[in-house]
Amino acid sequence: MLNVVLVEDEPLYRDLLRIALDQRPDLKVVEAYGDAESALEQIPKVAPDVAMLDIDLGSRINGVQLGLMLRRHLPRLAIVLLSNHGDPEFVASLPEEVRGGWSYLLKKSVNDVDVLSRTISGAAMGLTVLDPQLVAGMRTRPKKQGMLSRLTPRQMDILELIAQGYSNAAIAERLVLAEKSVENQINLLYQQLEIDRSTSGVQPRVKAVLTYLDEMRP
Repeated sequence: MLNVVLVEDEPLYRDLLRIALDQRPDLKVVEAYGDAESALEQIPKVAPDVAMLDIDLGSRINGVQLGLMLRRHLPRLAIVLLSNHGDPEFVASLPEEVRGGWSYLLKKSVNDVDVLSRTISGAAMGLTVLDPQLVAGMRTRPKKQGMLSRLTPRQMDILELIAQGYSNAAIAERLVLAEKSVENQINLLYQQLEIDRSTSGVQPRVKAVLTYLDEMRP
């Protein structure tokens, strides 16, 4: 069971979000706030597992700033940013050392139970998860000549699914592959992206998604 707090300044959407989350037996909404100032004061006392933050809170503090402030009090707090706009810059601009455990969800995707669950659970595990529609939009952009150009089409497919929070088993099912084959491809993917797995600071899956974000941005 993950304890979740909501910070959303629009009352109707806040209620709809609570209803959507309450349908999940593994999630519990413990508090909901309508402004950043109240949230900043109260959330450290509640100490939830996950905070879902609207990026545009209509105040001097936006959702990204609020998330960074909350992380100072609760370093293990998972952050899910909510937005009407598909702009990965909000995640990509975060300091690299804190980007693990931050996810980005479009508000219109909240009704998709699978997407909602992957995003929240992925953030809670310290991963960086992107909305599937955001990944689909980035896929159409010309790719820069960088480390991603080293990947095979299959490895790119796998990386895009990693970015959406899929586990190895779920990737294997979607791509009709053996799970061992997926594991081997991911190991090769890490090598091609020069991801050092000997350091414990940042998860390799997070590093891979950050590379994807950095190179796929226009």
